[in-house]
Amino acid sequence: MIRVPTCVLSSFEPPQVRNGHSLDLFVQIGSLTKTLTATVLTALAGRGALSLDDPLESFLPAPEGTGITLRHLAEHSSGLPRLPPGIGGRDPYAAFDAQALDAVVRRLDTLVTAPAGTTDEYSNLGYALLGAALVAATHTPYEELLHRHVLAPLGVTDVAAEPPSGRRLCRRGLFGQPERPWTMTGAILPAGGLWATPEATAALVTSLLVDRRLGEPAPAWQKTGRLLWHNGATGGASVFAGAAPQGWILVHRLSGRSATTDRLALETFRRFIDARSQQV
Repeated sequence: MIRVPTCVLSSFEPPQVRNGHSLDLFVQIGSLTKTLTATVLTALAGRGALSLDDPLESFLPAPEGTGITLRHLAEHSSGLPRLPPGIGGRDPYAAFDAQALDAVVRRLDTLVTAPAGTTDEYSNLGYALLGAALVAATHTPYEELLHRHVLAPLGVTDVAAEPPSGRRLCRRGLFGQPERPWTMTGAILPAGGLWATPEATAALVTSLLVDRRLGEPAPAWQKTGRLLWHNGATGGASVFAGAAPQGWILVHRLSGRSATTDRLALETFRRFIDARSQQV
């Protein structure tokens, strides 16, 4: 039986760290990155630097007439497909650099699968474009935007696109050697390329969803009933984070099987909620 390194942090019990996981080493957080990118968007909109309803072509050389706005990208209603064209292989995003993104932007009208605002389709491509638009609108690198508008105001460190190699925790292969993680420092970064320690990730979740220190949660967060949540996965890591009035939870596993991570998080969350309801 394979013992998957697992870390569970919550408002219900002390941190649970099993099978070689760590609270203070950097791990890939995959698409949980999107919630931070969307928080940068709302922060810039709140300062008047841009509007959520600005068209994408105001910032990037996209064809006119797509009707895609920054809000559409943030809410996954742009009509764009889930993945950029040509993605695949063992390191699927390695070749998706700024030049590749620019080529996609210039033929965006050929990629849309539905008119903007008419359907919901989760899109990594959409968030890559959103990040590029924020960079273009402010003439500021993505990581600087993230630090200035999210991390510094919250006092959170240990979040990075390229953490020190000695502080990275990666899944290990059959013979115990660390596996090479996906390359996600290129154009895909705003959609899923960040690393963070579980402690830093938990601080972000509680600051954004529980204490709401930066205002209402950004539009990237998914909603199921009263639960606000988001998950994420790369080839060797998966994460689920969520909060409801009853509490919050964060689960990270060194496995790309996101469905298992989601299930563990939700089952743990429900178990503690049920236990509390029986005590009332």
